[in-house]
Amino acid sequence: MSERLERLIDQGTGRIPADIVLKGGQFYDLATGELVASDIAICGDRIVGTYGTYTGTKEIDISGKTVVPGFIDTHLHIESSLVTPHEFDRCVLPYGVTTVICDPHEIANVLGIEGIQFFLDSALETIMDIRVQLSSCVPATHLETSGADLPIEKLLPFRDHPKVIGLAEFMNFPGVIYKDPTCLAKLEAFQGGHIDGHAPLLRGLDLNGYLSAGIRTDHECTSAEEALEKIRKGMHILVREGSVSKDLHALLPLLTERLSPHLALCTDDRNPLDIAEEGHLDHMIREAIAHGADRLAVYRAASLSAARAFGLKDRGLIAPGWRADLVVVDSLEKCRAEMVFCGGRRVTDELFASRRSVAPVGLDSVKAGHVNAAAFGVPYTEGESSVIGVLPGKIITEHRRFKLPADGNQTGIDLGRDIIKVAVIERHGLNGNHANGFVQGFGLKKGAIASTVGHDSHNICVVGVNVDDMAMAANRLGEIKGGFVVVEDGKVTGEIALPVAGLMSLEPYESVRDTLHDLRQAAFALGATLQEPFLQLAFLPLPVIPHLKISDRGLVDVDKFMLIG
Repeated sequence: MSERLERLIDQGTGRIPADIVLKGGQFYDLATGELVASDIAICGDRIVGTYGTYTGTKEIDISGKTVVPGFIDTHLHIESSLVTPHEFDRCVLPYGVTTVICDPHEIANVLGIEGIQFFLDSALETIMDIRVQLSSCVPATHLETSGADLPIEKLLPFRDHPKVIGLAEFMNFPGVIYKDPTCLAKLEAFQGGHIDGHAPLLRGLDLNGYLSAGIRTDHECTSAEEALEKIRKGMHILVREGSVSKDLHALLPLLTERLSPHLALCTDDRNPLDIAEEGHLDHMIREAIAHGADRLAVYRAASLSAARAFGLKDRGLIAPGWRADLVVVDSLEKCRAEMVFCGGRRVTDELFASRRSVAPVGLDSVKAGHVNAAAFGVPYTEGESSVIGVLPGKIITEHRRFKLPADGNQTGIDLGRDIIKVAVIERHGLNGNHANGFVQGFGLKKGAIASTVGHDSHNICVVGVNVDDMAMAANRLGEIKGGFVVVEDGKVTGEIALPVAGLMSLEPYESVRDTLHDLRQAAFALGATLQEPFLQLAFLPLPVIPHLKISDRGLVDVDKFMLIG
């Protein structure tokens, strides 16, 4: 018998003092729904004692506090936090999120294997347990230009990495349903393992076909009706509340004790400013309980049900033999993390300082050429023009049609109806594509905003009222090696540099948070009415989410899965 096992057994039986004992508090037993007054004994990275009294080498008084299992974010893109995995770790772990299941899809679409390797190397050093899903759709579709191409042959060498769980969100659901050979090759390679889903609005027999490929989860449900059909057909629904996509309230009716085994929580895309102002999964927990969701169901979804959905059999309960991922909170309703243990280690600044660093990658990924104002012109034609209709708080957009005014021989904007220009510029240095269109719903009255964060291929996306400002914003992105830029009347009024693949900052998350605040104010000064104008901008080029999008190749009718202009 190993020395480690002997220590675990001896400390669990109380023969010798435990390494750490939390005393004087209570814990939430997610098996029974009871609040239990008990010591919690920890040996190394494992819980060894509950429902009893223990002595410890180190004893911590948590009188008046409640302990819950560490939270698990079941689907997110760390890149959307705009910071590196190390800074994400330092930013989010203190909120009680001890495990995240990430898809490095964003950096993979820019850098390919180099990006995935960066995440895997980082995951080996972070305190938080970062698990990685191998990006399944790089490029996401044939309707855009990505910086990389990852066929199954390039993914297979990573399949058995200790931090890899399975195949990430399979966004190309038409490719599954219509048996695209590239899609089938990836699905075949992961049969018997975990395959993440991504199927917005997919219902009926098409959903059956999609699920028959072995796909088991979905984070794209925007109505309780849709989610319930998917649960009935064997899916585990990941309830999402991010900075743009906010589906929690729509799915609240499902957060019941009966359905909790089929539910988990995720953020998908959340920036440091929102984390600072609201929190992370703890925010979702508070919000759900405050609006009447079953308390046990919510905490199960945040940990136990999440762990089981992804085959993490060692976490999600406070019980002997389970991983010591623990959050000490003030109350179940308020869910304010006052102390966090991750793998038995108390989370402190000193613990973060002990991590080894990982060198950044992709510091010269913005390769778009210089663009001038004339490039943003749209020739005038009779009849109605297709316009992307933004829905606040959703990444789904509408396909709207309007008769737009003429501006000489060009099609003009219509500020009275909040219709302005949008453009996507290929930035990987592959073909120099540039596509223009119109969007409704940003509220801009002047200027332009631009970004190199443009899901999923992360080309430059810019919206604006003034074409000179649009050109300046796009060109400025190349000068700062990627990021977000706001331009008003020929002057840059706000920017943040994201030089790591044009997606992430090299700065501490506190600096990113503060800069984002100033950047948001600069966008509001242009008239922006969206709560998250930059992340909403970043989803305009996402051609796997209905209904109308724009890529560097032109406008995309997602329902027909084809270019229309």
